[in-house]
Amino acid sequence: MKQLRVAFFVLLLIQNYGILLHAGPNDGFVTTKGVQLLLNGKPYHARGFNGYWMMSVAFDPSQRDKVSTAFQDATKHGLTIARTWAFSDGGVRPLQSSLGSYNEQMFQGLDFVISEAKKYGIKIVLSLVNNYADFGGKKQYAYWALGKRRNSLTRIAYKDDPAIMAWELMNEPRCPSDISGKTIQAWIAEIAPYLKSIDGKHLLEVGLERLLGSSDESQLSFLDSWLNDHIQDAQNILHKPVLIAEFGKSLKLSGIAQRDQLFNTVYSTIYLNARGGGTAVGGLFWQLLAAGMDSFRNVYEVILSKNSSTAILIAQES
Repeated sequence: MKQLRVAFFVLLLIQNYGILLHAGPNDGFVTTKGVQLLLNGKPYHARGFNGYWMMSVAFDPSQRDKVSTAFQDATKHGLTIARTWAFSDGGVRPLQSSLGSYNEQMFQGLDFVISEAKKYGIKIVLSLVNNYADFGGKKQYAYWALGKRRNSLTRIAYKDDPAIMAWELMNEPRCPSDISGKTIQAWIAEIAPYLKSIDGKHLLEVGLERLLGSSDESQLSFLDSWLNDHIQDAQNILHKPVLIAEFGKSLKLSGIAQRDQLFNTVYSTIYLNARGGGTAVGGLFWQLLAAGMDSFRNVYEVILSKNSSTAILIAQES
């Protein structure tokens, strides 16, 4: 993330891709009806956070309390959904050390994240691959393994687990050699049906992004118009729900008050649209950390037990 990022994610739910809407138990699958998300037949508003680090931290059983603490803090502040990485390909602590070769201990870390999310009533969005070299990048893939994986703790197959709300095709997909977007669109059209053939129960989203301007004033002005334009496009053209799945502001050059102002802009835009039955279904800030995770701090972190004004804002919006 640079000084500010708002990432835009359209939940990709196209009927000719064979998506099935299933009625689940009390903690059932999140589904769609028109431009709305539903959970057990009732409107579902996604209030959440990003925690990319969860699987890699849960790799070490002695550190898993940090995942539990993050979910506890989130639940206390009314958050109901988390987005995290389901990839770590090659390098140190890989999930996939080479094509088709998987690290069971890392998979057990992801098992723990999903089972712990279920315990706290939090839905999970799992990003399948990274656009960047970090954690392996787009040259490495784990689609088929995640589709076949059975959680070692709950014994539920990932494709049958309602704790998972959605799969994300890629974290921030880009094709610099084709700025028209046609290459990315063709890739989506190819890979989305494949994933739906493996798992017809979960939602699927793309992971697109947008970086904003440099000054606080220009950021907020652009952000307000960008959010409203994309929400309207989702409603009037795509006819799909839209989840603002990553937004945040660096504290390197700005203070907490400026960050809170940006958070409030995003939350208010989503709430006003949702209140009128619009297509905006929620937002997830970047990023939540538990106390004691200093090595993961990157000037975007929100530690709810320490950032009181931000914590109050998040709780009020939830």
